[in-house]
This record gives sequence, structure tokens and C-alpha cells, in this order.
Amino acid sequence: MLLTGTHPRTLDEKKRVGLPKKVRELLQDPETLFVAPGPDRCLWIYTQDGLELLAAKLDQSPAADVDARVFRRLYFAQAEAVDVDRSGRILIPDRLIQFAELKHDAVLIGVRDHLELWDATRWQEYLTANAPRFDAVAEGAFQRDH
Repeated sequence: MLLTGTHPRTLDEKKRVGLPKKVRELLQDPETLFVAPGPDRCLWIYTQDGLELLAAKLDQSPAADVDARVFRRLYFAQAEAVDVDRSGRILIPDRLIQFAELKHDAVLIGVRDHLELWDATRWQEYLTANAPRFDAVAEGAFQRDH
């Protein structure tokens, strides 16, 4: 699955965010998604299959890898299963809204194997700070041994 795009969203008064129809179709209309804190104060959103692939990658880290253990504990302890309602909305738990400092205007972005939900102002700040580095970052990313 290849998730891409930038989708302006709004959080309604009940703290629900709607997933675009195209995104729901790519995700094969899931009944449940998993929302968890991500880096840079955004939220990561995975399907169950996607979350299991992430867990399998993390399981490849040696047991002595302290950072991997810390990440696993913090990530999975804070991940929440959320239902996708008939209108394609998910309810974002309060503590995750606070973590990501989400307000009314938000942005949902596709990041290959998962979605990220950002506060719209913070996403714009991230773009402004990082877009000028795109060429240099891209060059470095493609030079790494994979």
C-alpha cells in the first residue's frame, strides 16, 4: 500500500476527523485503525496489518538495543484502536489530541505505509523549515545502504 498526498481536515466538536474517501479505499475500508504518538508531535495512523509490519521491523532489533525497547514501550503503550464510523470518521482520544496539540484545522498526510495527522499550523511550520532542505535530504536518503 502506498499512502501519499496532503489532505486538509478539520476536527469536529466531538474531536473526530474524517478520512478522505480515496484514503479509505486505499486502506480497504477498515473498521478499525490505530492512532499513536509519532515524532515531531504528530500522530501516526496505521491499519492493523501496517502496525503488525512495524512491530515485525522493531522485533528485528537486538534485545539489548535500549532505544528500540524504549520506542516499543512508549509507542505501543500509547497506541489506541479507534473505530472508523459509517461516515469515515475516527475519534481522536483526548490525550493524543493534547500530545499533537491538535486544534480545529488539521492536515492528514500519506507517508508511504501510514498516515500522519498534524495540527495545520505546525505542519505549515514544518514545511517552511524543511522544504529548503529537500534536495540535500533526498540526496542523503538515496546514498544510504539499504
